[in-house]
Amino acid sequence: GVQLNKQRHRERFLSDAEFARLGDALAEAEHNGVNASAIAILRLLILTGARRNEISGLKWDWVDFERAALRLPDSKTGARTIPLGAPALEVLAIVERKPDSDWVFPASRGEGHFDGLPRIWQKIVKAAKLEDVRIHDLRHSFASTSVASGSSLYIVGKILGHTQSRTTERYSHLGADPVLAVADSTSRKIAE
Repeated sequence: GVQLNKQRHRERFLSDAEFARLGDALAEAEHNGVNASAIAILRLLILTGARRNEISGLKWDWVDFERAALRLPDSKTGARTIPLGAPALEVLAIVERKPDSDWVFPASRGEGHFDGLPRIWQKIVKAAKLEDVRIHDLRHSFASTSVASGSSLYIVGKILGHTQSRTTERYSHLGADPVLAVADSTSRKIAE
């Protein structure tokens, strides 16, 4: 007899203009001395489509520069490999390695990894003038950008670590421009 809440599927992903404003806000925050770990984590989330904890909880042993990948022994869907494009590798290459820590992004105080991202994210979002954007929406944005660029749902699902294609379908929202372009080219072909 328990009534469940209706699942609300979010279709929030960043446009090219929003990505540009976010990039500018990150550069400005970096220039103003905002925590370097937070800036690097956010850049990696944007460039990989990874989950927040997969990046913030990253250990150096899992980073494979030679094969351009993160090799996670455990994640939400079990062990997985996250491929890294050149821009993501560049972000990791400049992260200062702390000799007394296995974490790529160690906590500022105490043990464990950096965990102060939500507070900094809110400041970055405000500076970028973005509305209703969660950290997780960066994952949706990565998927949407990939699909809009012509990548298959299967490949995008592999990158994101999805075990079911239905999950990838929910993540890969298409903006009006790519959808309109396909509708236009298809109708032109039929009209010919």
